[in-house]
Parts: sequence; structure tokens; C-alpha cells
Amino acid sequence: MSLKDNEIERYSRQIILKDIGINGQKKLKKSKILIVGLGGLGCPAAEYLSRAGVGTIGLIDYDKVSLSNIHRQSIFTVGDIKKHKVDVVKQKIKKVNSKIIVKIYKKKVDNFNIKKIIKSFDIIIDGTDNFKSKFLINKFSKILKKIFITGAIGKFDGHIFGFDFSKKKKPCLKSFYQGIPNNIATCEEDGVIGTVAGVVGNIQANEAIKYILDIGKRLNGKVLIINLLNLEFRICNLKK
Repeated sequence: MSLKDNEIERYSRQIILKDIGINGQKKLKKSKILIVGLGGLGCPAAEYLSRAGVGTIGLIDYDKVSLSNIHRQSIFTVGDIKKHKVDVVKQKIKKVNSKIIVKIYKKKVDNFNIKKIIKSFDIIIDGTDNFKSKFLINKFSKILKKIFITGAIGKFDGHIFGFDFSKKKKPCLKSFYQGIPNNIATCEEDGVIGTVAGVVGNIQANEAIKYILDIGKRLNGKVLIINLLNLEFRICNLKK
């Protein structure tokens, strides 16, 4: 896979990085990333992965844009209200780079469709807001030996997990949550500051880029816990 002159110009500021270069940019162009959930996490992840030059991006969401989404879901504006999120995000990505292949799935993931959808992608980024979906994506990412990057937010707090299931005997999301928690409030109940969503979603995108390029320290079997109110960041190792 080669890069055209306009692609070299477009990505010139990251191509000059020694960890990326022309070969790294080709890897990004060849990569296929699926984003499940186009909320506060999925929006910045989709935007910055498209700007980085990821060649194929999949988008899953069955919801429509509402006014309460705008403060933290960075791609949407009031003009998008009542439109399907996947349609809006695809349109915005195409405005960034019309050459990116964007596959949309206007549905909610379940036991019957998830395996068929995720099998053709390299990396799965989870931006869903409920643990039933997170555990389902975790399960099938593990079965299909995918790279799985998931995040969660609430108030001023965020969690980002990374798992490379192509490696044997690695922990998964159940190493942190042994079961689906029933005592964790949603953003609708407890609230969330929009900037936390932007930070967590961008970290998820950044982790995906590092996996594609095989560079740096990654959250493989680890969780990054952040609190933006007190500006605290810490990484914890997970055991299987």
C-alpha cells in the first residue's frame, strides 16, 4: 500500500515523528477500527482516528442526537438533533477525508450480530454507556482475539482499559469487574463534565494508534484511572 503526495502532505506533521514515518502511516491507512457507541467517548475517538489517517472506520449506534448530548459529544451540533448518530458522524468523517472507508451499523449490539460485525476489524473501541454491552463486546473481542479498548466516565472521573486478546493468558474486563455492577450510577443520574469525555475518548484513540504502530507503553491488561477535578492519573495492573 502506497501513499499519494497529498496524503504525505496531509499527514506530514506526524510522518516526521521517528515512531511513525512513511511505514507507520501506511499501517494506519491499512488498519480497520470499529467504534461501538457514538457518545462522549466515541465522538472524539472517531474524529481523531479519521484525522490520523486510519483507512477503515466502523461505527455502531442505534440512537439519535438529542439536545442533552451536545455538551459532551463533540462531533454534534444543534443542527444534528433528531438525526441518527452514525449518519452524522459518517458525514463529518467524510468531510475530514473523503477517502476513508466508513461502515455504519444502525443497530444495538447483541449476541446475534456482534460476532459478524467485529470479525472484520483489527481493533474494537468501546464507548458504550452500559455494562451489559461492555461485557458483550469484551466477550467476543476475546473469542475473536481482537484488541479491545474500553472506557467509562462519570462526574470528573474516567477509566480506560486496554486488552490485546491475541496474547494468551491475559486478563479481560472481568478481571476488574467480576460481574455486571448494579450499583454504579449513569451519567444521567450522577452527571459528568464534558471535558472528561474528550480526554478519555482521545486516550482511547491514542492507544489504538500505538497498537497499530506497535510503539510505546500500552494499556495491555491495565487500567488508567483519571480524576480531572484533582488532576490525578494512575495506572493499575490487572490479574487474570
